[in-house]
Amino acid sequence: MVYITGDTHGDLSRFETAAAKKLKKGDTLIVLGDFGFVWDGSAAEKKRLQKLGKKKYTVAFLDGRHENYDLLAAYPAGEWNGGRVQTLVGNVVHLLRGEIYTIEGKTFLALGGGESPDHDFRMHAGTFFEQEMPTAADMENATAHLQAVGNTVDYILTHEPSGKANGYFSLGTPTSGINLLFNPLEETVHFTRWYFGCLHLDRAMSSRHRAVFEDIVPVEELWKERNGKHFRKKKK
Repeated sequence: MVYITGDTHGDLSRFETAAAKKLKKGDTLIVLGDFGFVWDGSAAEKKRLQKLGKKKYTVAFLDGRHENYDLLAAYPAGEWNGGRVQTLVGNVVHLLRGEIYTIEGKTFLALGGGESPDHDFRMHAGTFFEQEMPTAADMENATAHLQAVGNTVDYILTHEPSGKANGYFSLGTPTSGINLLFNPLEETVHFTRWYFGCLHLDRAMSSRHRAVFEDIVPVEELWKERNGKHFRKKKK
């Protein structure tokens, strides 16, 4: 099965929860950005990554706001389930922007990247990477792959939400450039579900939009919307 979780920030505890322990050999757990296991290149970090690479399931992650893109660029690229990836160690792979993967008969558009609201602070601290923002080439790559499949995928995976999805929140969260950048996908792509991380919330925002943080959810999880409240629909 394919499962989704949100930002892990280099913390192994997400992979040691009761939900994670239920994952089996052959399963895939997708992390929606801010993976964080490639950050400072320390021996301790490499040890954590090696431990993660020994899991019996595949860990596939998008990049987000908090990755060390300089270190990440050093990993080799290859192909996995029909799309390009970087393999970090063992069964840990980085899903590249604009690629489409076919996993267990379902198609997934991956479009990582983020836009740091604390840009100035992180610039001063030396922890800002301009590569965090998707480029025109990334979007063109997504467009080309989408056109090849008739602009139809089962799932869209991003770190940040689209501007439309961001509008479902009543949190006063400002709409950023990357949110607006993703808006055309809402109109041009036929998709079943759109999963995103970033906001540190576990909540279905509409019948097609789901924010994920600490939850580990099956990609085919069912939910519905009633009376303005968003909740999961229990499987019969």
